[in-house]
Amino acid sequence: MENTAPLTGYKHWIYPIYQWVIYIPLCVLTTVIGATIAVPVGWFVSPKLANLHIAVVWAKILTRLAGVRVHVSGQENMNPHQSYILVANHQSAFDIPVIYGYSKLDLRWVMKAEIKWIPFVAAGCRAIGHVFVERGNTQQATNAINRAVGRLEEGTGVLFFPEGTRSMNGTLLPFKKGAFRLAIDQQMPILPVTVRGTRDILAPKSVSILPGEVELIFHKPISTEGFGPEDAPRLALRAREAIESALSTEPTA
Repeated sequence: MENTAPLTGYKHWIYPIYQWVIYIPLCVLTTVIGATIAVPVGWFVSPKLANLHIAVVWAKILTRLAGVRVHVSGQENMNPHQSYILVANHQSAFDIPVIYGYSKLDLRWVMKAEIKWIPFVAAGCRAIGHVFVERGNTQQATNAINRAVGRLEEGTGVLFFPEGTRSMNGTLLPFKKGAFRLAIDQQMPILPVTVRGTRDILAPKSVSILPGEVELIFHKPISTEGFGPEDAPRLALRAREAIESALSTEPTA
């Protein structure tokens, strides 16, 4: 889905002012407050509680303050009490608050190690149980993910962006196989998700956020029952085809 309309007239210069003078300071304040509450709740009460009732609220605030409307479809394809390996396309950094805020799932993220140096964000992520992985260090990534999965409660899933990085033009990149091997190892169903429109909100390598509309589309889960490691490429292809089927009508710039 495209933005409802380009910024014209006074909006063309008012919105960038709003972004830097109001939106970003409010995002920073919300992040500090959210992390300050999430850390003790996550460590001493429940990571799930910290995730669903603090971090999800944080993500929705970031989305709504940006003037972004999120439309969700395919929710009948998922069970919020089921643990999934959720795989989504990656168009923008804005994918994170959209999926986090509107999936209604308790998810743990596989995120790049650089995030662990961001004040407050890192502390909140650790308390909730998100996974930091080092790019290019396959052994570290595997060990970190396996430790995290071993601590998951029933109904908690893991989110991957199997492309490995953001697509610069919206075209779906080849999928890496790690998420699918994990799904097979843990015998967890794979839940493909298509994100549309976030590239128009926050383009790759840009710091300018625009208001608009985004779609979050859940596809039918893919069972891993009876599959072995050699089947990971086939499962990756099935998930990629499902995700791509909902991108076919979206402009690629």
